[in-house]
Amino acid sequence: MSTFTSLGLSDALVQALDTLNYRKATPIQSQAIPEVLAGKDLMAEAQTGTGKTAAFALPILQMLDAQEMDADVRPPRALILVPTRELAVQVTDSFYNYGEHLGQRIIPVYGGVRVDNQIKRLKRGADIIVATPGRLLDLLEREIFSLDHVQTLVLDEADRMLDLGFSREIDKLMRQMPKQRQTLLFSATIADNIDELSHKILTKPVQISVTKRNSTAATVQQMAYRVDGHDKADTLSYMIQGGQWKQVLVFTRTKRRADILTAHLLEEGISAAAIHGDKGQRARTQALADFKQNKVRILVATDVAARGLDIDALPRVVNFDLPNVPEAYVHRIGRTGRAGSSGQAISLVAPDEKGYLAAIEALIKRPLKLKPVPFYEDGSTDPIETEDTPTRSRRQKPQKATAKPAKKLTAAQLARKKAEEEADRESDARPSLRPSFMSSPPKKKRK
Repeated sequence: MSTFTSLGLSDALVQALDTLNYRKATPIQSQAIPEVLAGKDLMAEAQTGTGKTAAFALPILQMLDAQEMDADVRPPRALILVPTRELAVQVTDSFYNYGEHLGQRIIPVYGGVRVDNQIKRLKRGADIIVATPGRLLDLLEREIFSLDHVQTLVLDEADRMLDLGFSREIDKLMRQMPKQRQTLLFSATIADNIDELSHKILTKPVQISVTKRNSTAATVQQMAYRVDGHDKADTLSYMIQGGQWKQVLVFTRTKRRADILTAHLLEEGISAAAIHGDKGQRARTQALADFKQNKVRILVATDVAARGLDIDALPRVVNFDLPNVPEAYVHRIGRTGRAGSSGQAISLVAPDEKGYLAAIEALIKRPLKLKPVPFYEDGSTDPIETEDTPTRSRRQKPQKATAKPAKKLTAAQLARKKAEEEADRESDARPSLRPSFMSSPPKKKRK
């Protein structure tokens, strides 16, 4: 890995990175930063959690800092387009942290909050705008500012912007920017629509791919369990409590299912919060803050809200519903196993979701073997997976039976046997702490 000084970054940026404990550049940073500093267009593919934001933020800050600008007139010279509010906040925070010693004006622009506060800040001028397409177009139509001076455009999570239907908005924004500009396209997955977009907006781009296309991180352990659809909520509750999980990001396919699942977990005594597009920005920000601070154990999210969630050392992601777009699976599980740490990605697969599972397997080019839901011994956080743990009869070759004459039992032996059978029946009749959807664990042999 390269040092940030060797990549040509200024002392002010290196000092800020040292404060943030950034010691070595990641592969995407090592390859992208010199190309961006050279003014080239870029099409970069890298998994989430590999340092994509720094790969474009650092060179942009340095290039803008090198320019002489009027102290009062500050038209935006760099525009970063992102698909969600959460990602806008995250990217803005990164720019502030990296450019701590440079004095650049960085303004986030996104929906779900009062527009008048954003207007006031934009009227004072901005060097860098981090925006979602919809709110940005709204402000441009009010003629608060223009994009006439944009030198560098970044499309971050470009595939997700297209998935969310922002293609028309992107086209409108392109027409309001100078044709002579630097354009950087970053994404964790590259599909056909991204290739098509790149041909429209990039000029002789440098192509960078630090991972196999649409691959998942080796640091993420992926598991898939067979679950009936109506048992999913109980299954998740059981696994959270049985495995003593402390911090879990759970994905649902719809906003309604996110709310229903959150309510179920709260009824089970598990602290949980939901974030999705119908939640106000203040509520979403508070839920995420509580989750990061471990005040909330479970965060339930839809794909739209989850883009941009940056949680240090998140141990576990659960696909309560499999996504109907297979690329979303890569982004979901990319929330864990970040920056070299390990993580788990668990999928609960109902019978009607097997088609989604097949599409995901085809995309990531690896099978996700379906197993029964594991069970937990009392007090143990280690699951016991019955399918992969062969029974004694499977491990050993069957022995040839030797016929022996049946022994005649005495009256005392018959009485003892009857008492043992009665005790077994009473034990089986006791209410189990395990949910009804779980198969009973193997009984321990009598000593």
